Amino acid sequence: MIHVHDLESGLPIFKCLSSQLRIDIINMLQENGALSMSDIADRLNITSGALTPHIKQLTDCGFISVTLSTGKRGLQRICSVNELHILVDPVRSGCNPNVYESEISVGQYIGYEVFPTCGLATPEHIIGMEDDPRFFASPERINAGIVWIGQGYFEYMLPNFLQPGQQLIEMQISMELSSEAPGFSEDWPSDLCFYLNNHELCTWTSPGDFGKMRGIYTPSWWDRNWNQHGLFKLLSIDNDGTYIDGLKRSDVSLGDLNITNGSSLILKISAPKDAANVGGLTIYGRSFGNYDQGIRIRMHYRNAKSA
Repeated sequence: MIHVHDLESGLPIFKCLSSQLRIDIINMLQENGALSMSDIADRLNITSGALTPHIKQLTDCGFISVTLSTGKRGLQRICSVNELHILVDPVRSGCNPNVYESEISVGQYIGYEVFPTCGLATPEHIIGMEDDPRFFASPERINAGIVWIGQGYFEYMLPNFLQPGQQLIEMQISMELSSEAPGFSEDWPSDLCFYLNNHELCTWTSPGDFGKMRGIYTPSWWDRNWNQHGLFKLLSIDNDGTYIDGLKRSDVSLGDLNITNGSSLILKISAPKDAANVGGLTIYGRSFGNYDQGIRIRMHYRNAKSA
């Protein structure tokens, strides 16, 4: 996974992806597997000399790997694409004192409604039995690294560390999500609804339940025919509305939620049975999927004196 901790250090990544030709090279390698530089040049209808700087830039940024192989044409450079997981995460609480940051595990829910297919697991084993909702009440759930349901919801109490005189200006909630199909299915859309304190924030449609590539952190004992990872989603609410991955999804704002230092914060993630796309919900936590985190919360605030 390529982790961009600050925007300046991420400039080479952004510049690399600003070229349509380099995007075409990545797509070509994803679709066809490893190819020699001569094959890539032929398919793009450019010279090997013109291709070389693009390959170097993609290699320097970690998008592809190049190895040497002996073939009919002599020594050849073989290009293969690396797993493309990019996390742009520029805000660090150590650099910004006006941020409260915390994390809860995916098994730390305070309420739930569960319908099969369903289950939960720690990094070591399945808790109880698959497709048996009774085990979602197990005390061991606090150690879960993955939870999945065919329909229903989970509710989580989020920490609120705001002090008197501190005004919330943005709340960010990040997590790794996918649909829930029997086994797995890359094309399995599911409408997932997000609520905070019973206010419906927005809906996002998960495109599938991904299993072709093993998750970076998914434990080795996990069945290869089950889902492996989800998609990283950043839900944010500010004074203008609600966003997912920076795209506005609704007009529900912090003003509508009226969050103060004494507010309880209840996050609900739902896969409703009456949605247009009923495809279930999987939440990946630590030791599962492609992002080694649970449900992460950031509360950006300003002090009343600077309001």
